[in-house]
Amino acid sequence: MTSTEAVRTNQPPRWGLAAVAGLGLVVAAILAAYARIHPGNGAAITTLGFSTLLAMKSWLCTAVIALVVVQVLSALAMWGRLPGVSSAPSWVSPLHRWSGTVAFLISVLVAFHCVWSLGFDDSSARTLIHSLAGCLVYGVFAAKMLSLRLPGLPGWTLPVLGGALAVVLTVVWFTSALWFFTVSGIPAY
Repeated sequence: MTSTEAVRTNQPPRWGLAAVAGLGLVVAAILAAYARIHPGNGAAITTLGFSTLLAMKSWLCTAVIALVVVQVLSALAMWGRLPGVSSAPSWVSPLHRWSGTVAFLISVLVAFHCVWSLGFDDSSARTLIHSLAGCLVYGVFAAKMLSLRLPGLPGWTLPVLGGALAVVLTVVWFTSALWFFTVSGIPAY
């Protein structure tokens, strides 16, 4: 290996942040485009035993938000940012990984029904914000997962993307599940 090659391999990739941002935008745009051209017919593929499609989506989205709280707290613990916690116990990292995996899998079921059954909706400010935020969830998620694998990114990249994902998921919850529970009352399963 020449000295030039050694210097190159130790430098952070200049394209890393662009690749992360580009992937996120492409994923979000593809989801938005598909949801826009596939208006949906409101029919549920499954309700998993819930009374309606919206009840299922609301309860599952609420489960995702509960897991997002676990994600944020475990990330803060891993990064040494929880007050009074000097170092995270060994079980925090697996908790973070598995709670994220479960949250992602649940969210995919919800998103599938959003895109397939309901489509992209811009008939009100709430539904437009929900549709945009829902597409952004998977764009930010893809960017976050890519940032885990790219060496040399700035240290702030992962926490910013993780925080952005938590914020976008919270917006999705406020514009869907909270709205549904407020309008219909908290329904039984």
